[in-house]
Amino acid sequence: MTVINSLVPARFLTLTAHLVIVITIFWSRDNNVKACLPLDFTEDQYRSEDTRLLIALSVTLGLFAVELVGFFSGVSMFNSNQGLLSVAAHCSASVSLSFFVFQQWECWTYWIIFALCSVIPALCELVQIVAVLGLKKKPM
Repeated sequence: MTVINSLVPARFLTLTAHLVIVITIFWSRDNNVKACLPLDFTEDQYRSEDTRLLIALSVTLGLFAVELVGFFSGVSMFNSNQGLLSVAAHCSASVSLSFFVFQQWECWTYWIIFALCSVIPALCELVQIVAVLGLKKKPM
């Protein structure tokens, strides 16, 4: 099995792992929201932090949609650079978000993980989609 062909299942698995952890955070965000707040927080503070985390998780799901469309359409499926970037970013995100859930990290750490592990691969995927579909370049 060549390196490029082994990146395809690894990319799919890391994308799926990251997606599952983001959905898990959706379901259990109460503890993480409370970790972001002082001990004597008000209901308004709670709602504000919960809304911020909900927005971040929703944007993350939107970026997943971009990546999955590019991946499943074949635009970037066999591109080794995009595959390696995606595997590294989503593997890092899966590990980091696991710590985020289990150790109840503060909410601002989610934004760092989001910027490094979701935005960068999605932007590169979007560039690939535009290049292949809009500019009619070869997918590889």
